[in-house]
Amino acid sequence: MSMFRVFGFCTAVFLTLVSAAAHADQASHARNAERFLQLANADRLAVPVYAQVQQMFAQRFAETQAPESKKALLERYQAKADAALDKAIGWKKLEPELITLYTTQFTEQELAGLIEFYQSPLGKKMLAKLPELNARSAQLTQQKLEAAVPEVNKLLAEMTAELDTQKP
Repeated sequence: MSMFRVFGFCTAVFLTLVSAAAHADQASHARNAERFLQLANADRLAVPVYAQVQQMFAQRFAETQAPESKKALLERYQAKADAALDKAIGWKKLEPELITLYTTQFTEQELAGLIEFYQSPLGKKMLAKLPELNARSAQLTQQKLEAAVPEVNKLLAEMTAELDTQKP
């Protein structure tokens, strides 16, 4: 066998081994991302959206003053809305993209650290408190923002007036 054939064969074997190792690393990385998403209850991310849509249908039903005898109609449309949401943001749709998102943002070792943390008592407490903390943080921000709205609107009006006077 010529030296070039031996070199070519060795190169092919090496590339195959490296490719297999890289694939194994990617699979392990993806499994860590999947495990983290499970611990973080990421499959529940869309639950508020589903609830909001259900509420919209119920509110519209009430606004139309539909009789209680038409409640089955409401439920049928709510089920159709859930099916439409499943197609768009159901867990089967989101999970692969979230795994990709997390594997591009965190190394396999970082994900392992996050998994370790979220399995700890403090991590579990954090997961349990996070939805409430996020909701209350948003509420606090909204309240503070409301105080700034009049001033921002005034500034916007002043800028508009100034621009209008500078038109050629």
